[in-house]
Amino acid sequence: MAYDSRQHSRVMIDGPDRAPARSYLKSVGFTTDDLKKPLVMVAHEWIGTMPCNFSQRMLAQQVMAGVRAAGGTPMEVNTISISDGISMGTEGMKASLISREVIADSIELCGVGYSFDAVVIIVGCDKTIPAGAMALARLNLPGLILYSGSIAPGRYEGHDVTIQDVFEAVGRHAAGNMSEDALEAIVDAACPGAGACEQSVGEAAGELVMDVLKRGVLPRDILTRKAFENGIRCAASTGGSTNSVLHLLAIAKEAGVALDIDDFDRISEDTPLIGDLRPGGRYVALDMDRAGGTPLLAQRLLGAGKLHGDAMTVTGRTIAEEAAKAVETPGQDVILPVEKALKPTGGLVILKGNLAPDGCVIKVAGEERTEHTGPARVFECEEDAFHAVSEGKIRAGDVLVIRNEGPRGGPGMREMLGVTAALVGAGLGEEVALLTDGRFSGATHGLMVGHVAPEAATGGPIGLVHEGDTISIDITGRRMDLHVDEAELAKRRASWTPRPPRYTRGVFAKYAQQVSSAAQGAVTS
Repeated sequence: MAYDSRQHSRVMIDGPDRAPARSYLKSVGFTTDDLKKPLVMVAHEWIGTMPCNFSQRMLAQQVMAGVRAAGGTPMEVNTISISDGISMGTEGMKASLISREVIADSIELCGVGYSFDAVVIIVGCDKTIPAGAMALARLNLPGLILYSGSIAPGRYEGHDVTIQDVFEAVGRHAAGNMSEDALEAIVDAACPGAGACEQSVGEAAGELVMDVLKRGVLPRDILTRKAFENGIRCAASTGGSTNSVLHLLAIAKEAGVALDIDDFDRISEDTPLIGDLRPGGRYVALDMDRAGGTPLLAQRLLGAGKLHGDAMTVTGRTIAEEAAKAVETPGQDVILPVEKALKPTGGLVILKGNLAPDGCVIKVAGEERTEHTGPARVFECEEDAFHAVSEGKIRAGDVLVIRNEGPRGGPGMREMLGVTAALVGAGLGEEVALLTDGRFSGATHGLMVGHVAPEAATGGPIGLVHEGDTISIDITGRRMDLHVDEAELAKRRASWTPRPPRYTRGVFAKYAQQVSSAAQGAVTS
């Protein structure tokens, strides 16, 4: 049976009893002919406060032109976005992960509320990408996700610089190794413009979604176990962010796919690191795209038997078929052949042990240390840790413990790029370790362990650490342990009481009451 491309919108639009709906829609410019076609939601997170999504309203117009050209009626909707980079190190950073749920909820509400037949979700950086994928999986309407483009790197003193360099420059300035004028020069250079992609890409996406609708392909047809394993492979092979663990777990839950935190360690251990990308490597995302992009990466991994080549894509072709079309730029050394891998194993490692019974995540791309033992330096929030670094109170060998920053305790599981970059800038990046029930930016590097679960706010062992306790991290053994005898831990556990919630009303309080563990993706549904 052919897929009914108007099965949703005709319920809202057609017939005498739906005349009020048609009247409302005509008042904002839609014609009778428009309303006889499939309705396509073009959703985005444009906001005038940050660069990552700043181009999305313009891109939406291009997508809409493609939809119209292919016989559909597009309708633009938008929701919010929070910039990790701008809010980093402040109370505002707690809004970032929470915004993932708000964005997904908003798109889901519009998708159902307006009976759309198909959807294109334009996403940028930070939490908009996983939020868009979560919403698409929930709605399960024919659709696709369109990335609105990376910010190009800036140039400073003859080399590329990004926002990561600005954060690390803050640490160098605090350590007395950089002048304020030099700091401001990097500030001015690092972000030369907003993220953007070509007009033809938007129009092609609009045409493609109409083809997807005609074929009746649903997101959950594509979001299979094999697809998620391929996604983990790609993240592991390029030294991808620890956030990929959090977000892929969340998307899998929305898609009804069984995925576990241990899957990331198993797959990463069997995946060569072949993407030489920052922060552990030399290049940025734009360089990877110029080198041959994701198709070339997939081609390399397929050749090594590391991808499920039969996994379907939104184009109607398999991953193997898409990878076969890869075009490699001659002489590029961003995406390496498997036989020349930077490391034989991937960039993501899951640790357990008595400090993280449910697991925690560390990115090891570009990190040569495999173990660290040292005294705990305990901080109850990110700001206290940042001040300690800035004031020169951290010493080589220390293990910084930042707690009460988890999904519930923060609430919102702030990223710690401000602290980690300050450590690097102060010359301590290779001399200390850090662990937190919060999380890290993709720009973080060093022996930095995030997503410690259970978190302190729910009674996790990280909440029992005292200043000066010995902590060991063993990447090879996949363990992170607190070296305190069980009798003492039992005594501490008996006297532990939860801290009062930081928020008692509003969205932050609701999130804290509903959110799951980081080991389960920090989801609220």
